[in-house]
Amino acid sequence: MSRSPSLVTRLVRAVVLSGARWRRAMTLGARVAVIDAGRGGNGSVGGSVLLVRHSYLPGWYLPGGGVDPGETLAAAACRELAEETGVLCEAAPELFAIYHNAQGHPRDHVALYRVSRFTVPEGALAPNVEIREAGFFPLADLPEGTTPATRRRLAELAGAAPVSEVW
Repeated sequence: MSRSPSLVTRLVRAVVLSGARWRRAMTLGARVAVIDAGRGGNGSVGGSVLLVRHSYLPGWYLPGGGVDPGETLAAAACRELAEETGVLCEAAPELFAIYHNAQGHPRDHVALYRVSRFTVPEGALAPNVEIREAGFFPLADLPEGTTPATRRRLAELAGAAPVSEVW
């Protein structure tokens, strides 16, 4: 009759394996720039962008999050967009760039996608547990608190700044 490992043995093994994953594992996320050329707002030219304000972080961000095991980057981008805002991709998102994001984790990378064909169903953009606010904002008049990284990504998308390798 074999004995199963003790609770202490299982906990030690979990901690050791977790530490090894922290040192070697790469994390991967996807962010989405939903650009609506027809929603300039306030008579502005250049359209608008969808931004979210999280319940757990200050500031306004592009929607997005982590890539699940077995999921493609593009699928993660559309899933995160739908989960956070209710907005649905109508076509495959277009990969814009991949960035190193050492602020989150030394081996974290973020893929930025552009979505120009989408649907905003009735009830979309409503607050939820994760997202306090979501909305389209004129590119020329972003809300106060839009994060510097979000502003940099939008400048890159507009061709007003060179594309960086760092988030």
